[in-house]
Parts: sequence; structure tokens; C-alpha cells
Amino acid sequence: MKNSFIKIMVATMILLSITINAQIKNAKTETVKVYGNCGMCKTKIEKAGSIKKVAKVDWNQETQMATLTYDASITNQDEILKRIALVGYDSDKFLAPEEVYNNLPGCCQYDRVVKVPVKIDAVSGESISAKSDIEMANHPAAIANQLKSVFDSYFLVKDALIASNGDSTAAAAKELVIAINNVKMDKLEMEVHMVWMKIMNQIRVDAEHIADTKDIKHQRDHFTTLSKDIYTLIKVSKYETSVYYQFCPMYNDGKGANWLSKENTIKNPYYGSMMLSCGKTVETIK
Repeated sequence: MKNSFIKIMVATMILLSITINAQIKNAKTETVKVYGNCGMCKTKIEKAGSIKKVAKVDWNQETQMATLTYDASITNQDEILKRIALVGYDSDKFLAPEEVYNNLPGCCQYDRVVKVPVKIDAVSGESISAKSDIEMANHPAAIANQLKSVFDSYFLVKDALIASNGDSTAAAAKELVIAINNVKMDKLEMEVHMVWMKIMNQIRVDAEHIADTKDIKHQRDHFTTLSKDIYTLIKVSKYETSVYYQFCPMYNDGKGANWLSKENTIKNPYYGSMMLSCGKTVETIK
């Protein structure tokens, strides 16, 4: 009976692993030590480290070992362990901020085994001991440059839509796809990184749709969701000049749609010359 139960458990774990790997593309699996105590710890560790279709964390309470399965083309072990550390749980690579650990419930405050006297910077998520090596990469200007080409390409798409030129819009969108694929996530600050992880797949889908057609209506439909996500990203990032968030009340059967512009003057990308000045600036992002 006992042997049968063990076989069933092993088969279940194999099936679960196959299912997870099927959901996550380019799946890579690693096992690392993550410190914790209880079932509540397990819930928080797995939730912090997991991202739908990108990363999955399975933490074993008895062994304190975490199995990380992730899309290696999108994220990596360090980024997962940083997210886990920021909710209070040490690994052998990253230590949780002292104040976050101290705010854990008493049952979750595990014995801290400090082999290297480092801790996580609460803003950037980088280990302080490593800062000297990556200081320039994490400088605000360097972080902004990671996304500058994304924003610049977005503005080119917007300008092509203003001109109602499907060919130019598609060409600009192809540059946007390249810019999105070239972003190095490990160079982003933690807050920016978390937003990027949430919107990255959708902005790539929208950019690819715009690039794959010369139908201006289809391009504009995807530009609405693209603009919404770019707005979320630029709010937590830094851009070299002020950016204006603008609104057209007429588009989408009167539901309206937003876009971003580097100039306050209204030039409507949803109607072009038909209603070039239709709209208003609703927010200035400095």
C-alpha cells in the first residue's frame, strides 16, 4: 500500500511538472534554497516568485528548497529570487530587507543564516554588495535608456497614424517590436521591472499586429491598448522630456481612446486629418 502511494505521488509530481513546462515556453528548471517556516511562508514565496506563463515557484516546507521553472528568454533565477526577497524571504543569493523580515508574522520569522553580510536595496532590488559592479547599469539614466527606444518607437507609430499612412505605421511598429525584444529586464529598477513583466507580452502582441498589417483601422484598434500599457510603463519610468497623455472622446463608438505625445498640441492619431485637433490633454507626465 505504501509503495503504491509513493508511486502515485511520484506520477502526480511528474504530471504536474509536465503541465507547468507545457504552459511555460523555453522552460528551465532549477532548485535553490529559500528560507521560511510554514504554510503561510509557502503561499507568499510561491506567489511572489510566480508569474503566469513566465515563472512558477514550488517551495517545499520540509527541505526549504524552491523549484523554479521559468521562461529563460524572459526572466532568470536572480529576478525570481529578488521578488521573493522583497516579500521577506532570504535565499543564499539575496537577503530580504530587514524591515520587511521584521514585519513577517511570528510564525514566519525563520532563523536567518547570514553567510554574506548583504541585504536587498528596497528600491532597486539589487544586493548592496554587488552595487559597485553594476552601479553604472543601475544608474537612472542607464535604466531610462533601456526603455527609451521603446518609447521613441511608440512615438513614431503615433506620428505615422496621424498621417494615416499604413505602410509607415507598419514599419515603425517593426522597430517597436525590435526595441521591446532588446530590453534587458535585469537592468530595470524593481518597480519598473514589475510593470514591464505585466505589460511586456501585450505590448509585443499589439506591436506585432500593427506591424503585420497595412489596414489603418486594425492598426488603430491595437494602438488603443498599446497606448494604455505604454502609459502605465512611462509613469514609473523616466523619459527625457515631458510627455502628454491625451484623449479622443469620439473613437471606438464614443467610448474614447488615449494616446501619448511629446507635444501638448493635439494631433489625433485615431482620425488623422479628418479630425486632427479632436481631443484634449488630460495629464502631463514630467
